[in-house]
Amino acid sequence: MQIYAPVSGGLSSKGARYPGFDVEGRTKVIEVHCGEAKRLHTPEGALVTLTDIDGDTAALVCALTPSGEDALAGSDIGFGRSNGIPDGIDGEELRGWIASNGSSEEALAFRSVFAPSGAPDNKFTLRIPTGCDLWIAVPRSNDTLEQGGGGSVIAEMSALNKSTSWLPAPLGDIRDEFRVNRGTAYAYEVKKGDLIQVIDVAGRQCSDFMALRSDALDAGLERHIDSTVTRTLVGGGYPAPGLYDKFFDQDMRPLLSVVQDTVGRHDTFALACTARGYEERGFPGHLNCSDNISNAFEPYGIGRRNAWPAINFFFNSWILPGDNRLQSDEAWSRAGDYVVMRAMTDLLCVTTACPDDIDPINGWNPTDIHVRVYKPEKTIRQAIAHRPFAESAPVMTSESAFHPRTSKLTSSFHVARDVWLPTSYDGSRALDEYWSCRESVTVQDMSSLRKYDVAGPDAEQLLQTCLTRNIAKLSVNRGVYALMLNNTGSVIDDGTLFRLAPDLFRWCCGSEESARQLKQVAESEGLKVWVKAQWSSMPNLAIQGPKSRELLKRIVFTQPHQPSLENIKWFGFTIARLHDREGPAFMLTRTGFTGELGYEIFCDQGSALEIWDAVMKAGEDFSIKPMGSGALDTIRIEAGLMVAGAEFTPDVDALEAGLGFAVDMKKGSFVGREALERNGTAIRRKLVGLKFQGTEVPIHGAPVFAGHHQVGVITSATRSPMHGTAIAMCRLAVEHSEIGTELEAGCLDGHMKRLPARVHELPFFDPKRERARA
Repeated sequence: MQIYAPVSGGLSSKGARYPGFDVEGRTKVIEVHCGEAKRLHTPEGALVTLTDIDGDTAALVCALTPSGEDALAGSDIGFGRSNGIPDGIDGEELRGWIASNGSSEEALAFRSVFAPSGAPDNKFTLRIPTGCDLWIAVPRSNDTLEQGGGGSVIAEMSALNKSTSWLPAPLGDIRDEFRVNRGTAYAYEVKKGDLIQVIDVAGRQCSDFMALRSDALDAGLERHIDSTVTRTLVGGGYPAPGLYDKFFDQDMRPLLSVVQDTVGRHDTFALACTARGYEERGFPGHLNCSDNISNAFEPYGIGRRNAWPAINFFFNSWILPGDNRLQSDEAWSRAGDYVVMRAMTDLLCVTTACPDDIDPINGWNPTDIHVRVYKPEKTIRQAIAHRPFAESAPVMTSESAFHPRTSKLTSSFHVARDVWLPTSYDGSRALDEYWSCRESVTVQDMSSLRKYDVAGPDAEQLLQTCLTRNIAKLSVNRGVYALMLNNTGSVIDDGTLFRLAPDLFRWCCGSEESARQLKQVAESEGLKVWVKAQWSSMPNLAIQGPKSRELLKRIVFTQPHQPSLENIKWFGFTIARLHDREGPAFMLTRTGFTGELGYEIFCDQGSALEIWDAVMKAGEDFSIKPMGSGALDTIRIEAGLMVAGAEFTPDVDALEAGLGFAVDMKKGSFVGREALERNGTAIRRKLVGLKFQGTEVPIHGAPVFAGHHQVGVITSATRSPMHGTAIAMCRLAVEHSEIGTELEAGCLDGHMKRLPARVHELPFFDPKRERARA
């Protein structure tokens, strides 16, 4: 008899820890960026509030019922209406939705919801009269490259009654759909090619999952997901969308591939919860997932087990280095989060809604799990959720505008923020790509770079306060590498600032934290300025190597009022066109992350493929090669270029990170100045190079020793093709930082093995940056 079962309620409100979601998940939040169109599946009576984050954002809405009718017909909302798919957005998802619903582009009626020149945080609220799909679009403008633009909109949808709980919009054609009530399990069959979506309905709810091969069951064998085999073949704690996305059985046969994941933290180490586990903690008879799985499998003739192995989706577990203990805490999942898997063979599956209410794993309050099984659908792309901040709505990783070309050359991609970018290319791989950049020319997709336009009469004042360079000295058509610090002197972000006009700047950086800092400072100081995100609306390519200028001479056209290609100095830029005055426009900068002569192209999504094709054709005579992130990492270490999470971290100030050259202490006040003035009087650590005797590469974070005493830590390391040895950047105690000092990097817990090295100047070659300045 079950004498201890989960009850509704709980010890704490999930709403207090889920910005954008209340305890029942009755508020749904999405963020729509420039160049995107996203959909909200809205029930009758729901309220949708749109917020113009950046100001002056051209947001559009369109609402269609399941029968393809305009759900807002007869309403007078908005500031104008247009039919069809708007120009300036990536309409692939919208077109797919139209096709799957048997509708037409002509049925779309998009309405403008914000007045021109609207202020930041302007809001617009509408009530949905009938169940429909609400599409929200933020078109990019044709003049964004030269005159600024972009922007983002947050859409918040709230229910009018407490019985509503939001589910994500369906991803395709649903074959089956069911709710797994809290404390229960449900078994179901899927066919090869079907997609399974496991959805956390209310947030922070774990769900055990197990699958068995149908052909093996027919032969009297139980072949199921084996976590040990899976971790061994995948090489990670959990399969993720990409190359290493498979769950395997005991025969090493792949059963499922992970297609989408909005959480990224799941357990593959522990069993599903068991009766014994609860009994030994004083709760005999407690509901448990292992018994629930056995009950669900019983009609299929599968024998009972006291303990079932399982993949526990949304279970937040970890093993700390040196601790060797499996630990867990509340799940990371939020209301509507999910995992999507594709069946690679016919399967019998089971899904549970874990009943554990005596541990934090379900937020002390077990809730439901929802499952959808889709018919085979190739348009459901691989994606991982990217949340710029902990409180942000998830942004699913997408393919860059250059993906139709790069994907034909490689299947090796990695996630860079919210974009899939190539790691290396099949026809060359990293070493060939490296030498091509050093000796000739390469092209690289760098579209994950963040771009923000900062505009308005107080733009210069804001940037003077937030950045470490003297922005007042920056001329139009010039750029400068700069840092953004917090008040402890640590680097929030680094990037390049370009001045497009007296009151218009473009900040190209690595993190969304830049925009938050800029907006917070602007608000606190009452400045009149707009900070507008470009996101994927401005993809960019890096053309790098000693032949880069010769290549660009063949395709770049500039108007007389813009700087010519030949006259662009290091960190300068121009607005150019492809081939002639009628070609697509792009921003051409003389910048890069290689230490070589190089340029970067920032263009509109619509012209990305035409520009890629032109670059590749013009580069044929130079044996141009596309380059991935693997080669770039080696090149940037040789060039002594720092990156976030390695050379600069939250506990390291700009001086210790080796970035003092980017700080102008002669200018006036800026955020972090006081901390740097204080720390600069007695710097304890210095960023240096280490050149090793051999080719074995130490790992990131490896300790560096002088004798028996640790005096530093490896921040980045690689095998240098140019030097023929391993090299590294190292944060080192100043007492041991003299060039030529002999040290050792520790391996095997830092003590069992030592790699001898000498302190080397940074960069490892071309210390005066003469190649980049050529």
